[in-house]
Amino acid sequence: MSLRLLLIPLLLVLTVPALADSDPVELVRATTTELFELVEANREQYEEDPQLLRDELAEILKPRSDLIHSARLVLGRHGRGLEREKVEAFAEALSDMLMRRYASGLLEFRSREQVEVLPLAGDNTERQTRVRTRIILDNRQRIPIDYVLRKRDGEWLVFDVIIEGISYVTTFRNQIGEEIRRDGFDRMLERLEKGDIEVEVDVEIESENDAG
Repeated sequence: MSLRLLLIPLLLVLTVPALADSDPVELVRATTTELFELVEANREQYEEDPQLLRDELAEILKPRSDLIHSARLVLGRHGRGLEREKVEAFAEALSDMLMRRYASGLLEFRSREQVEVLPLAGDNTERQTRVRTRIILDNRQRIPIDYVLRKRDGEWLVFDVIIEGISYVTTFRNQIGEEIRRDGFDRMLERLEKGDIEVEVDVEIESENDAG
């Protein structure tokens, strides 16, 4: 299964204004409802005009994610010593690529019942908290997708998504790193901005019997 569909739940933690004292789990749960209400009310219009959905998603999502932190994690050692302007440009280009995927994959969801949000488990801090969800596919397979958030300036922001144990930050770092090693940062950024780079994550979907 492609990353395009499986990353859609990332939207669920990004569409409600972040609150200083919000519980990340409740934030995810509340946003699930709001997101599906938005799509249910405008599905036909979005299907006719995908750019409208992309624009509206970008307006909502970007302030709710830690784009610079994610970009630096993706760049890894290639970001050391890089001017902040270039990091910001990379973060924007990476975000735009994800917005295109979100907009397309979001319309494949037909029911809010396809998303299950689980209670927090394990050690979580304001620097790194992991919210677990399960995506229920049409064949009733339950796909584990976790969101990694950190609290910055009193707000919870997402900076990574983990699909069946595979981190998008790590996967993107590996593939973007190959592009940089081959062509250099500037050429990689140019291609990413043009939409010529499509980072892919291949996830082997298996049935999950353990609910937690």
